[in-house]
Amino acid sequence: MNSPGILPRPDGATLAYHKLAGLSPGIVFLGGFRSDMTGTKALFVEDYCRRRGRAFVRFDYFGHGASSGELVSGTIGRWAEDAIAVLDTLTEGPQILVGSSMGGWIMLLAGLARTGRVCSLVGIAAAPDFTEDVVWPRLSPAQRQELQVTGAVTLPSEYNPAGYTHHLELFEDGKHHLVMRQQPIALRCPVRLLHGMCDDAVPWQTSLSLAERLESRDVVVTLVKNGDHRLSREPDLARLGRTLDELLGEPPS
Repeated sequence: MNSPGILPRPDGATLAYHKLAGLSPGIVFLGGFRSDMTGTKALFVEDYCRRRGRAFVRFDYFGHGASSGELVSGTIGRWAEDAIAVLDTLTEGPQILVGSSMGGWIMLLAGLARTGRVCSLVGIAAAPDFTEDVVWPRLSPAQRQELQVTGAVTLPSEYNPAGYTHHLELFEDGKHHLVMRQQPIALRCPVRLLHGMCDDAVPWQTSLSLAERLESRDVVVTLVKNGDHRLSREPDLARLGRTLDELLGEPPS
């Protein structure tokens, strides 16, 4: 695989990325919390764009993958700024943002910041406000106290035997970027939300709530009855491809 490009940030940090030149609108993939740009869905969308000659960017947030920094120092605000910097620096013209899990929150923040550039959104198990609405409610009183006293708490995860450590700053910063409290969310572009009904990380009802809050009238929610959080199986990827075909006006592949 080719070495990634490097996007310098004003504070000296660097973001790693891969970019394809091609037709507009382009597509930018926004990964999830603790995910990187080498994931199944990111590579699927890159291949989708390569076969159609369409512009594409995938990248790693600060503290993720091949980018600089420690994940524990990352916040929702910082990662949203990363996505906006990628939009401003590495893309031209209208863009479709594809956000997976936390990337669904980031795509909303980037879309709100760059309404003139973002022409469509695709959420895959989108997790807006997950620090406040998903993780915090699952903490026991003892875990909440540990977080407040020590600044961190480690939670079990089926994706990592050691569990995931969450830092207080992630929750505190997240409060400044909540979107699900907005009514409506001031985005008018077409939005497609894909969510598995067997998702044990982010409730599928989140996508329905998001659809209700969006100002756009062109919003479609697709629930996959046997789908999990990742939606990375072949039928899930094929569904994602058809969703992009529809938004781009591409003939079915």
